[in-house]
Amino acid sequence: MVKAGNNSKSFAKTVAVKAVKAAAKGAIFYLAYLVAWTFISPLSDLVPGLQQTIEAFVMVYFVLIIVGEFASGSIFQYFFSAAKILFVIGYMMYTLNGGVFGITIENVSLMVDLRLFMLIAVVLGLLGLAKTMLQAVSYMSEKAEPKLV
Repeated sequence: MVKAGNNSKSFAKTVAVKAVKAAAKGAIFYLAYLVAWTFISPLSDLVPGLQQTIEAFVMVYFVLIIVGEFASGSIFQYFFSAAKILFVIGYMMYTLNGGVFGITIENVSLMVDLRLFMLIAVVLGLLGLAKTMLQAVSYMSEKAEPKLV
């Protein structure tokens, strides 16, 4: 017989461990953002709205990391992992205007074709999505199979 006190203590311990992991992953992600921003910040003068675009991406991705970590150990971790992948693909397509990026500075017009880069990034993202879906199927099949004693 399991006591209710032990069950609530183990649940609190599990939540505390997940909170520490989520905080650690979030801190590492935020530190990586700060380091990357020091290199990208000179471009913010050339590209209007670059800082807001990057910060919006970082905030949403940060939330998905934390929620995904709290959902670890359940089927929902795979949903949040898929949401992260789809968010990255969608945000990249939105911000890069489908792969063609143009900027005009004074009398100079610069147009960069990033469609090949986007194709590679989208294919890699879709491979990650397929991996996540296969992991979810594997997780559900393990839960459905009876355990042999």
